Amino acid sequence: MRYDLVIFDNDGVLVDSEPISNRYLAAYLTELGHPTSYEDSIRDYMGSAMHRIHELVLERTGQRLPDDFDDVFHARVFAAFERELQPVAGVAGVLEKLAADGVPYCVASSGSHARIRVGHRTTGLDRWFAQERIFSSEDVGRGKPAPDLFLHAAARMGVAPQRCVVVEDSPLGVQAAVAAGMDVYGFTAMTPAEKLAGAGQLFADMGELLDLLI
Repeated sequence: MRYDLVIFDNDGVLVDSEPISNRYLAAYLTELGHPTSYEDSIRDYMGSAMHRIHELVLERTGQRLPDDFDDVFHARVFAAFERELQPVAGVAGVLEKLAADGVPYCVASSGSHARIRVGHRTTGLDRWFAQERIFSSEDVGRGKPAPDLFLHAAARMGVAPQRCVVVEDSPLGVQAAVAAGMDVYGFTAMTPAEKLAGAGQLFADMGELLDLLI
């Protein structure tokens, strides 16, 4: 194995949540008077921590989102997760192999701890992610594209940044990994390859990942 730690993004990499969450985000923003299409949401907010959504809306419109925005959004999305969410195709096999070979891995997500846990429980991925392997933007001051979350995860896992590889599917996540001094592999199943141009490797099928890591 070329690395001492594999850091997975969560949404779109471990769980196929981006279509669901962006559909509900676009609908809720539109409901609040900020017309947003699904495509707009993917372009502007995919990979973002919640604070970035608030910041962009305020910057663009001069209006603040409601105080209960996060709670209402998460309630709607979590309910949809319970009905619809699936693991990303092939990722269970990747995690099973890493665990069997004793390769350290973790998840570092812009999503909240609650969102990560709901997604993992619903899809059965919780069997591979004990709490000490889960890191959220809630744990640091700044979310992606700042490097803070990835650096925090590496420090907690006891691995130097240059010995880590990040698996990401969003431009913000790729930027964060590069800023952290880590190698990054861009997963292009949902994101056009040109938007992940900063990644050292690109792949479209999760079944390809293990060969890239060797």
